[in-house]
Amino acid sequence: MLALAASIILASGWRRRMIALAAGATGALAMAPFNFFPALAIPMTVAVWLIDGCAETRQVPAGRRVRLNLPPALRRAFGAGWWWGFGYFLAGLWWLGAAFLVEADEFAWALPLGVVGLPAALAIFPGLGFMLARLLWTPGAGRLFAFAAGLSFAEWLRGRVLTGFPWNTFGMALGGNLVTAQLASIIGLYGLTVVAILIFSAPAVLSEKSAMQGASRRLPPAIAASVLAFAGICVFGALRLAGTTPEPVAGVKLRIMQPNLAQDAKFRPDNKARILARYLTLSARGANSDRLGLDDVTVLIWPESAFPFILSRDARALAEIGAVLPQDTVLVTGAARADDEARRSASGRARYFNAIQVIASGGHILDSYDKVHLVPFGEYLPFETIFDRLGLRQFVHIPGGFEAGSKRRLLVVPGLPALAPLICYEAIFPGEVVPSEAPRPGLLLNVTNDGWFGTTTGPYQHFAQARLRTIEEGLPLIRAANTGISAIVDPYGRVLAELSLGDEGVLDGGLPQAIAAPVFARFPLASAFSVWIAALAMAVSRRIYSLRKITSMFRILTFQTMLLYRHVSARTQRTRRRSCQR
Repeated sequence: MLALAASIILASGWRRRMIALAAGATGALAMAPFNFFPALAIPMTVAVWLIDGCAETRQVPAGRRVRLNLPPALRRAFGAGWWWGFGYFLAGLWWLGAAFLVEADEFAWALPLGVVGLPAALAIFPGLGFMLARLLWTPGAGRLFAFAAGLSFAEWLRGRVLTGFPWNTFGMALGGNLVTAQLASIIGLYGLTVVAILIFSAPAVLSEKSAMQGASRRLPPAIAASVLAFAGICVFGALRLAGTTPEPVAGVKLRIMQPNLAQDAKFRPDNKARILARYLTLSARGANSDRLGLDDVTVLIWPESAFPFILSRDARALAEIGAVLPQDTVLVTGAARADDEARRSASGRARYFNAIQVIASGGHILDSYDKVHLVPFGEYLPFETIFDRLGLRQFVHIPGGFEAGSKRRLLVVPGLPALAPLICYEAIFPGEVVPSEAPRPGLLLNVTNDGWFGTTTGPYQHFAQARLRTIEEGLPLIRAANTGISAIVDPYGRVLAELSLGDEGVLDGGLPQAIAAPVFARFPLASAFSVWIAALAMAVSRRIYSLRKITSMFRILTFQTMLLYRHVSARTQRTRRRSCQR
């Protein structure tokens, strides 16, 4: 272990970059659908050793310009973090390329922008995290706290900057496992991130000679502490899952329709009659029988982007839907919505929204929610002036893309408790799925269309993150996905019913009751940041202690040097006197 650590610490040039790239890539195995959380120990351990290697300064070759006016250690830390993060995001987000091949004639040329460009941009955040960690770096186990504080803060920034993209946050290594994910009910995803970094970076202390010398007798304290912490997390999760199973809400019978409709040339307005007929036929077929009808269903749910047309403007389609719905059944469906007041956006175009609409028997629209957190490049084009010149547009066939809704709010659906609507990746933002100004809802409803990504790892990762929101909020989740994964999830994250990726069918089930709001649901910011502040406090205290120790040693050395100087000086003077006397 010492030899391996030394080879990584002392690596330089392209060898150092490739080590960082390969180590980061292994972290993708800790995410869905693999969920092999021990794999995260490899990138986290290597990351600590890479930052250790930043202490060695090297001369800049003559003629080479240094772009960042930073100390060499910080520049090297940022570089190591960027290559490490690039490997992690490249291995974890490769599936984004599938979206560029849906309409290959128009978007295939931009494939490198999604598969390589986005990971390259996201890697800036780990680079920043490594640099922040280096500022607090100290020898020994204290550097683990510096690493956790720096990298977890960078992960929080990744979920905020430019609308945020907290996909595959490192805490999902624990959040993807039902037992270890229960800790999210207290500290949320970002708190889990701090804990995961601390636990999985602990093997880095084996690079110290003192740790290896004592390894035959006992575990190094840092590793023993991480093992105990992980065991405690597992015990807490097991006890929480062993509690009472929530009872279903009386009188609610759900049916989720998963059409498994490919996002190809067939999904066009001229095929709307065929598409709608398919939805209605599939919805009327029970999950466990061939008998047609919706008489025993109270709420029918269809996924996001269900129609290749504006449903609210198509009276015939609304009438067909209303004719199929029984008197006591409502449809909740994703649908593009046009502004009924015909107001114009700032660019002068008509305003369109990605919405969830509630439709009653007879075809009447009862309520509607507009998506607030839009997908960049998918639903709208950021920096539109620049990308327009490159010939790039958003994936959806809406002139100018979608407009964002004004604010998050609850959706009212007859027969259901007030619910928090989540369209597509709105479900991946911890602490933001429930409107802050509204009363606590009774469930989370997530409609999505992951058909853009085929049967890749992306839809599994999306579902894992949506499921974690149930644990954080203590609310059940009803999820309708075009191609999967559709599911009914209880407030503890247990999947009660599921339609797998790529399946066509319907899912019948009841609605689990919500439980009392967990700690994270009540104090989302405070509970998550308390863990980060604790890690930061430990890193700072170790840094101060180390500086004091260095200062103390410097004072001792200075004092010893002064004594030695006086001794030598006195001896020299005595020698001179003797010489003069002679």
